[in-house]
Amino acid sequence: MRIISGKLKGKSIVYIKSKITRPLRDSVKENIFNIISHSKLININLNRSNILDLYSGVGSFGIECLSRGADEVIFVEKDKNAANTINTNLRTLSIKNKAKVFNESVTDFLNRKHFINYNIFFFDPPFLDNSYSTELELIKKRKIYKNDHIIIIHREQKSSDDFERIINPIIIKKYGRSKIIFGKF
Repeated sequence: MRIISGKLKGKSIVYIKSKITRPLRDSVKENIFNIISHSKLININLNRSNILDLYSGVGSFGIECLSRGADEVIFVEKDKNAANTINTNLRTLSIKNKAKVFNESVTDFLNRKHFINYNIFFFDPPFLDNSYSTELELIKKRKIYKNDHIIIIHREQKSSDDFERIINPIIIKKYGRSKIIFGKF
């Protein structure tokens, strides 16, 4: 895995091979950032954004955001091995000061008191896990998002998700086995 663009362009990211953690393919990640940067339907400036990377895996999405100028990324990953790998990547790339890693469930993290609001929410739950819709509702209820925000959800192309009652989908793209949903509250 590699960083596609920004000040860390070309650097490698350590990842783990496991049945629990599925890495975000570089080609899908690149397409996500092209849409964030160039779509007239999305009004987000990645520079100086606060990002909440949920179900982070090894942190490739959030690390890419930091490379491209994000202010801060909060990583939430329940798997201890994956959370340790995020910390290793952050230290190796010398960007630990712009990130925090929480080794807990997304629901537990969202039930805590928050002192900042986020511009970008990235959800990459296991393809068979549909509990993320409850977590979307929790974010909406707690209002931890800025006026200019975007929610990005990575799902399996064949999945039938019930997110339209919670967010307004703006763009839905399919790449191989992946489906990427961009939306707002």
